[in-house]
Formats: sequence, structure tokens, C-alpha cells
Amino acid sequence: MDLFVNDRPRTLSDDIADPAMPLLWALRDGLGLTGTKFGCGIGACGACTVHVDGEAVRSCVRPLASVAGRRIVTIEALGTTQRPHPLQKAWARHQVPQCGYCQSGMLMAAAALLARQVRPSDADIDAAMTNLCRCGTYPRVRAAIRSAAQELPARKRLPAAKPVPVPR
Repeated sequence: MDLFVNDRPRTLSDDIADPAMPLLWALRDGLGLTGTKFGCGIGACGACTVHVDGEAVRSCVRPLASVAGRRIVTIEALGTTQRPHPLQKAWARHQVPQCGYCQSGMLMAAAALLARQVRPSDADIDAAMTNLCRCGTYPRVRAAIRSAAQELPARKRLPAAKPVPVPR
């Protein structure tokens, strides 16, 4: 199966690419992208959040067949150590991570929000951030999102994922 992950064409071998397999396992086991975490397996907690065509989705319940030919972005492509994403800088500045397990999913959900809405209100943030954090850092998450939004020019949006055909 051909996928387009983190701006690169990737191929899963036939022995791994069961169309019913959750995207999470294809990313982690098939492609070695382990930044996306398994939390609940029912799409409730959000630790597995990735972007598919620019939308935050729960990869633990997204069948692999539903993402063929679509643009997938994982936490590995959000930023780098040398050039962190504004959200990653804000996360550190506001000391959001505690245990850290939910953070990749939280960051991906927040990035999708800021791609849609450059200056979200607290109500917008609360509506978009449905991820669970057992450490209860929700006030810090909200503050970090507001802080990252301030770093972005008012008219500039974060790069939104666009559907890109998978090269054959």
C-alpha cells in the first residue's frame, strides 16, 4: 500500500498493509514512526492524533484503507530541534508536559486548530482540544496555544495539509 507520510511517499509491504489495520499500527510498526502513541484504542483519549489532509484524526480507529492517497502528518514532522514549531516552543515555555505521554497527540490537535483558526478563543480551544491528559495540564495547554497563536502573524496560517496524490 502506498501512503504519503510527512511529505514523503512511503510503501507498506503487503504482509503489513491490511486495509482494516488502524493507521496507528502502520505508522508505528510498519514505518517506525513511534512519536504517535497508543492510549486507549477506541479514539477517546487522543494520544494517537495525527493529521490526515490537514484534519486532526484519531489514528487508532482510522482504517489504513481510508488514508490511501491522502496526506498524513505525524508529530515527527511538526518541527525539529533546530527549528521547533511555535507550539513546541510554547509547550516548553508554559511547562505543559508532565508525564508527556499525551503530548504528541495534544500538539497535533493544537496544530490543526491553529491551521484553521489563527487567533482561537478559549471556547474554540476547549472545543478543539478533546484529548485527555491524566496529569491535568489543560490550563497550561490553553495558555500555550494562545502563546503560539501570538507568534504567528495575524494573516499567516500554519501550513495546512492539502490532499496530495501519492506518486506511483
